[in-house]
Amino acid sequence: MAAFSTLLKSFVRNANLVKNGAAVSNNLLRPNTSNALEAVRKMSGHEMMHIKPSRWSWNRFKDLLNFYVMLGVIPATVVITYINLFIGPAKLAEIPEGYVPEVHEYYAHPITRWMTKHIKKSYQQEYEVMCQHIYETDYARKLRIAEKRVHQKMQEKQDSQAYYYEPVTGRNERHIKSMLEKSVDYVGTR
Repeated sequence: MAAFSTLLKSFVRNANLVKNGAAVSNNLLRPNTSNALEAVRKMSGHEMMHIKPSRWSWNRFKDLLNFYVMLGVIPATVVITYINLFIGPAKLAEIPEGYVPEVHEYYAHPITRWMTKHIKKSYQQEYEVMCQHIYETDYARKLRIAEKRVHQKMQEKQDSQAYYYEPVTGRNERHIKSMLEKSVDYVGTR
């Protein structure tokens, strides 16, 4: 639209209008130099500025709507139109012997086939995900039961060390002692 208004302005500037059979130069877009130096003062008028709510959010909404329509809707429409005109729906044909068709090959429209192949999970994938979920919940249940039995046995016999007890070895103690000596050498005091 901006290009058309620029072209229109340049056309109107250079055009010679015909009025009553005589060519007249166009002064529509040129400023009137005779009135340019007149001072206009309207101080006694009672014209007031009308307070209106801001239209900034509405204008911003329109700008963003226009942007996203240009960004998403128009390219999607072009792609869908291209697919419908030049590729078209699949035609039914005999399945060759020994060939097992995939799930996405049963759909006729190319966009549906693409979405089924790349976006949607197949029934087999959904079944395997469900089986894995069942296996994990069952394993967690068995783990909780085993932990409960260990606690019960520890409570019955009361002859074991604490549940979270980790035995201390001389190796760990020697390592801690050497680290302490290194830090004392580095800092200089004990």
